[in-house]
Amino acid sequence: MKGFKTSTVALCLGLAPGLGMAEIQPLDDSQMGNVTGQSGVTIELQTRVNIDEVRYTDEGSLAVNDVFVGGANRTDFFDEMGIPLSGTSSTDLLDEFRMDIDVLSDGDAIINLLPSGGLQAVDLRVATGEWVLEGEGAGNTDSTTIMDNFQMDALIGSGTLRVDTATDTLNIQTDIAIDDLDFDAPFLALGVRDVVVTGADYDLDAPQPLDVFAPVELNLYEGNNAAGNSSLAVDVAQFEADIRVGGVLIGGTSIGSLAMDNLSVSGTNMRVYGHQ
Repeated sequence: MKGFKTSTVALCLGLAPGLGMAEIQPLDDSQMGNVTGQSGVTIELQTRVNIDEVRYTDEGSLAVNDVFVGGANRTDFFDEMGIPLSGTSSTDLLDEFRMDIDVLSDGDAIINLLPSGGLQAVDLRVATGEWVLEGEGAGNTDSTTIMDNFQMDALIGSGTLRVDTATDTLNIQTDIAIDDLDFDAPFLALGVRDVVVTGADYDLDAPQPLDVFAPVELNLYEGNNAAGNSSLAVDVAQFEADIRVGGVLIGGTSIGSLAMDNLSVSGTNMRVYGHQ
């Protein structure tokens, strides 16, 4: 600390002759208002998240075990295209994306999520172990595993989060493509394999990179429920996709596949609130 102070004093003394030769012009308030950052902030991030357990407790509990969020560690997304959509190398890190953060003149805050690898998309894997419902209280050993072996490999093309000060609304827009999603529901003896979600115009016979992404738009804000009480409002403004399920298993045996063409969800409104 003493060295820092000495260096600072020496620097000031060294600059003193030059300052003496120049006329110092103080800035007025209007000039000071222009001396601000104009370009926002960019953050480049890489991360991998592991959580042993996430537990929600009401009267009983829901425990989600072995949560993983990171990179998919693969480069063969939608390999029918013959091009590496997520780049030629991949790891289990969620990386190669950046966040551009801006506050506009009207006060709106905007966060743009963009791939940092040019036209390449960001690969994402979300995986969990058991989802278990558990009873609470002494001697209560009741439990049910409602989901297990969940894994989703997806590509994110872009995303935008905007807080609109005129409407007090968080608008979320993203483009996502799911190349593989699997899970088991043990309490139903049900298994779902090889779920693929793409844009509604994606053609397997003539696949195009821009068509592979399904657009999603949500609006979140404070709104009233049916009783007129405050709640979290979630409006689905847009979701358009093709969905293919490679296999549906009952009791470990496949009963066939499933496909939905040109699924469109809009005008869907939810209100989330606690019990009174």
